[in-house]
Amino acid sequence: MAKVTLHVYDLTNGSEKTNSTVVHINKIFKNGIGLGGIFHSAVQVYGDEEWSFGFCEEGTGVFSSPSGKNTMFTYRKSLVLGKTNYNIFKVNQILRELSREWPGNSYDLFSKNCNHFCDEFCRRLGVPKPPGWVNRFANVGDIAKEMAANTVSRFRQAKTEIVSACKAAYRFLFCVTNNGKADMDDSPIEEEFPRVQHAWLKNLITNEVNPCH
Repeated sequence: MAKVTLHVYDLTNGSEKTNSTVVHINKIFKNGIGLGGIFHSAVQVYGDEEWSFGFCEEGTGVFSSPSGKNTMFTYRKSLVLGKTNYNIFKVNQILRELSREWPGNSYDLFSKNCNHFCDEFCRRLGVPKPPGWVNRFANVGDIAKEMAANTVSRFRQAKTEIVSACKAAYRFLFCVTNNGKADMDDSPIEEEFPRVQHAWLKNLITNEVNPCH
């Protein structure tokens, strides 16, 4: 059995101003209200190296560095997640598999970052995954992207429904203004509606509508 340790860093690899901002955000959201922050993480098991994941244009994104001493970030703390029952040979096999499965060009800030890698590594080691606060900002971002996509989809659906409703209303008005002589199914709505659709919708949107009293 071997101890599995998670090393957590503040994600401070930008300018001095950016680094200061990240540390301040993490101080408020993690230390102050316990929600989480913007972090880099890596897993240590057997030896003095920690393993993590990052972007690169070619090859694997899995890399190692001295445990707790990654100079690209600001060290925050370490958490013991448990002990793995696998020997070092099995752990090395897992790392080889992950190296093939996690190419550097597949890195995504919200859906496939270093914290997601640590989650998967710990799962394969048979130990609890890192606490939720480590990757909470990425999860929130992923949810925000999904919500944005859903909003676009709903807007398109609403637009289709509005156009259909306008067609039905125009068809009705066309028949009324023609004293009911034209059958609604035979009226030239398909030819006429595109010509007036733009002006009608424009007036509907831009004109001020006074409430009825």
